[in-house]
Amino acid sequence: MSAKYRVVVAGCGGMANKWVDYAQGRNDTEIVGLVDIKQAFAQAMAERKGLTCPTFTSLQVALAETGANLVFDITIPSSHYSIGSTALEQGCHVFGEKPLAESMEECLSIVKLAERTGRTHAVMQNRRYDGRIRALRRLMSDGHIGRTGFIGADFFIGAHFGGFRDAMSSPLLLDMAIHTFDQARYLSGANPVSVYCHEFNPPGSWYEGNAAALCIFEMSDGSLFNYRGSWCAEGAITSWEAQWRITGEYGTAIWDGIGEPYAEIVAPNDQTGKFIRDYVRVDGGLVQLNNEFHEGCLDEMFAALDEGRKPETDCSDNIYSMAMVLASLESARLGQKVLIADMMK
Repeated sequence: MSAKYRVVVAGCGGMANKWVDYAQGRNDTEIVGLVDIKQAFAQAMAERKGLTCPTFTSLQVALAETGANLVFDITIPSSHYSIGSTALEQGCHVFGEKPLAESMEECLSIVKLAERTGRTHAVMQNRRYDGRIRALRRLMSDGHIGRTGFIGADFFIGAHFGGFRDAMSSPLLLDMAIHTFDQARYLSGANPVSVYCHEFNPPGSWYEGNAAALCIFEMSDGSLFNYRGSWCAEGAITSWEAQWRITGEYGTAIWDGIGEPYAEIVAPNDQTGKFIRDYVRVDGGLVQLNNEFHEGCLDEMFAALDEGRKPETDCSDNIYSMAMVLASLESARLGQKVLIADMMK
């Protein structure tokens, strides 16, 4: 019997291993083709994973010959638009690595194409699928700190990648910041309204482009999101999940990106006349997920298809996280605040 989900994998580099392993663990999913610009890479993946499916250098040919209904897009960012649009036009759903595409014009085009074809295009935002950040969001949504006024995220890591990132014009904003931006949207449940961004390259940086940035976002719920980040920060590094401080009417929620989140809120006793009030701690604990990170996001993508709904990271939602990245770059270039609505036209 043919599997419910017949998958063509586009892009057979290192990250593809996680996606292939996940698909092979599902009873309703079959990998029916592997595509890579270098067919030897696709053949090596097939041998490594014990796959007997054909390999291709053309996605169009692969879709025509395999009868696939789902494409995993794990290609380089510059290929995401062509892979995603080709797959959608051929009637396939798409699950892809970030970014959705490299320009806002391409991102908007994919969103419109997915809507026109009635197919799903979902983006891998794996950092949403972490029991700790879900617990942090629960602290907020349960009302412990009241209405949110400020969300701050610090990301400081000295990442010696070598290779293409060292030569990028904006390595932090283009390659990494979308994770933290998307986390902020997830936590707040709000979308960006505007951004002022200053990016720079600190002394001692081994990057050719700007490896640090400061961003202030106005959000649709009236709160502010402040991002401070550097990819050339040596010593006292943060978690890859960033360090978070969220202030509300009644208290503050904290997550260091490593342990479990907690909140300190105003104690319920009468504190009339006190200069600094007493606080009580509320532990956030963990939210239990069947799978976390990549596997958790893939769980949600497949569940959405099964249930006939849009996944949490559908392109129509993810485009706002992409807009945060692209508007930040535009703000840094212009040296002024940029309205997100202007980016979405």
